[in-house]
Amino acid sequence: MSPSKTISPSSSPPARKRVSKKPFNEKHIIGFLFAISFVLTLFLGGLLLTLVLLKMPDIRTVAEYQPAQATEILDRHGNVIGRIYMENRTVIPLSRMPSYLPQAFVAAEDSRFYDHPGLDLWSVFRAAINNMRSGRRGQGGSTITQQVARSLLLSPEKTYLRKFKEAILAWRIDTLLSKDDILYIYLNQIYLGDGAYGVEAAAQAYFGKHARELSLGEAAILAGLPQAPSRYSPHLHLEAAQKRQRYVLNRMAADGFVSSEEARRAFTQTLSLESKSKEELGVNGYFIQLVRKQAEKILGTSLNRAGVRIHTTLDPVQQKQAALALRQGIDSFFPGNRKVQGAVISLDACNGMVRALTGGVDFNKSAFDRATQARRSAGSLFKPLLYAAAFEKGFTPETIVLDSPFSMRGGDGKMWQPRNFSGRHFGETTLREALVHSRNIVAIKLLQKVGIARVQKLAENFGIRPPITSDLSLALGATGVSLLEMTAAYSPFVCQGKYSPPVLLTAIDANNGKKIYRVKQAGKQVLDGSVAREMKGLLGAVIREGTGKKAAGLPAPSGGKTGTTNENRDAWFVGFSGQRLGGVWLGYDDNTSLGEGKSGGVVAAPIWHDFMAGSARE
Repeated sequence: MSPSKTISPSSSPPARKRVSKKPFNEKHIIGFLFAISFVLTLFLGGLLLTLVLLKMPDIRTVAEYQPAQATEILDRHGNVIGRIYMENRTVIPLSRMPSYLPQAFVAAEDSRFYDHPGLDLWSVFRAAINNMRSGRRGQGGSTITQQVARSLLLSPEKTYLRKFKEAILAWRIDTLLSKDDILYIYLNQIYLGDGAYGVEAAAQAYFGKHARELSLGEAAILAGLPQAPSRYSPHLHLEAAQKRQRYVLNRMAADGFVSSEEARRAFTQTLSLESKSKEELGVNGYFIQLVRKQAEKILGTSLNRAGVRIHTTLDPVQQKQAALALRQGIDSFFPGNRKVQGAVISLDACNGMVRALTGGVDFNKSAFDRATQARRSAGSLFKPLLYAAAFEKGFTPETIVLDSPFSMRGGDGKMWQPRNFSGRHFGETTLREALVHSRNIVAIKLLQKVGIARVQKLAENFGIRPPITSDLSLALGATGVSLLEMTAAYSPFVCQGKYSPPVLLTAIDANNGKKIYRVKQAGKQVLDGSVAREMKGLLGAVIREGTGKKAAGLPAPSGGKTGTTNENRDAWFVGFSGQRLGGVWLGYDDNTSLGEGKSGGVVAAPIWHDFMAGSARE
């Protein structure tokens, strides 16, 4: 062996081979950035292409949420009496909901709502497992945000492509809006059965109250509806609804929204459901129909999508009593007769506020409004206007007119020979006696003396729409009038000569509270105050001792006048009790006679009395 080589400590190690490095120059940086940009461009382009191919809707429409809303018609106390809509919805902010109402929906529908970015993958996974176990597609795992996306932006079809779109849209909505904004849209958009969209409409439909007035138990009922509104409807399936309510309350307790004790108390509370039968809904039908026409004329558009709040003068106690008194009166005087019709009006004499209006026996069977649309001969109901014109001209209640046979040739060449209702003549008669006992011949002769033009002018000032009859038959009320007109025409007799036009609609507000319309009401002096007092006293005498005796007996100072047309085709009574005016009309739509003895004093006056007495409790 050759001897080993020793290396001297001072000797240097063999030199390493040096590897030269190329500098990372500017060209490399540019290339790198170009590559990154290219990849991003491909990604964004691919994403954009995907969105285009999927025809993804513009989510800005969600941020600008303005759905169709119901128009609400309110009574004088602010309670909803009618809703007009394409979709029955009233949008309200979260601030007008009790805190537990949105919490109930979150607990029932999407407990991780405040934690996930619009999609809850854990819920999707859990739903998929449960569906595989059950062998059917029972759970969907959709978040509240996904439900908003589906409702506002997508079709209801159940396909995987739609679910994919729904997921993308939900994520984008969650980045665009706050959680409260999403919840606000959801609670106003969701369909909750019974024709109601959103919690406010549903609260009205199921409980007859505003969403802000809901109890915890009622809120839990609503929160249980989205999954299957028909199956869990408390109106249709109360037991199933209560089981679902228990589930919602348990979820709320588990998520810490309420305590177990609060949940238990809410579940044991008795539910008071709104039950509106077809008959009950028809009580306000004529009033609502007239208000709708007036509102649409003011707004210049249909109320179906207007979403406004219309404030009216209707008093619910008087309205119900009007419908009841009319039905009971007709059943009493015309038993078994389903063709006799009628109308009842009530208004505050000195401001014209219409408190009740029913234009027929049953709105659901006939929407023709006999209180405003029918123009029938007024009969003797018109006489107080004639007498008022006479007193203004200088006649007095003690003026004497001869009640004797009267005849004259009409324009058609035929003889006109009117007679008193009794068929008798009473000789020298004071105007007081003639009005109290409704003497026709005296009225005709009085009109000759006063002048037709004067009476026509006064009638127009009292709210009677022309044309007004231009011959002596006007003294007998041979001119077409509506019950609403004639009832309001008696207001000067109660209000020191001031006339106030009838008012049903006082204000219109946008859903956000903005004022759109306010009624401008002011009484107009149309009759001398002393004449008005004289007439009021005479109308009181009609009830005490004349043709209106069956209207007597009310505690407040009262008065009025009967009216009956030829062959008893129309029976009327209009009168006052205190500061209230009421009017009643009965007749057939085809102008058939009501029958022998069915005069205004016999059939209309008792109905007026029962209505005024029954509604005085307001």
